[in-house]
Amino acid sequence: MNRHIYGFGLTALLLTSPLISMASASTSAFSVGFSPSHTALAVVLEEINSAQHTIDVEAYSFTSKEISKALIRAKKRGVDVRIVADKKANSARYSSVTYLANHKVPVRLNGRYAIMHDKVMLFDGVTLQTGSFNYTSAADKNNAENVLVIRNQPQLVAVYQEEFERLWQESTPKAANY
Repeated sequence: MNRHIYGFGLTALLLTSPLISMASASTSAFSVGFSPSHTALAVVLEEINSAQHTIDVEAYSFTSKEISKALIRAKKRGVDVRIVADKKANSARYSSVTYLANHKVPVRLNGRYAIMHDKVMLFDGVTLQTGSFNYTSAADKNNAENVLVIRNQPQLVAVYQEEFERLWQESTPKAANY
């Protein structure tokens, strides 16, 4: 009975709070954010800015200048950044993948599927960001979207990392334009 009440209380808390972070020193932690309240973007940027070693990104649509600039700053501070993105959704005139490739961030495009609809970031082998949030301005300002970050879960991240590596291997490198 108590577990049901706790679950209901946590669900109610999640549904009423625009941005939640929960953590303890020795257990997993999580953060959630939503848009169009901009908390989804804030959660993603916080994780990018906190990364120390690696960031791997799977993106469907990717046009966010804020996220692109944060990834370039991470690369400049020594973080290994890689992006695999849907080929069709990122072949338009402006896409962050072009901007990132032009700034020497390794980018690959995947055209094997009707759409590669993933929206995932993996940080330092222990943190996962997922949800419906596309890395776009529209996702931040116009859409109802969500982000979930799960920290201190290396086993879960390893499963997602394996999928990232599979997508990376089957994708085509994006050359810089200059």
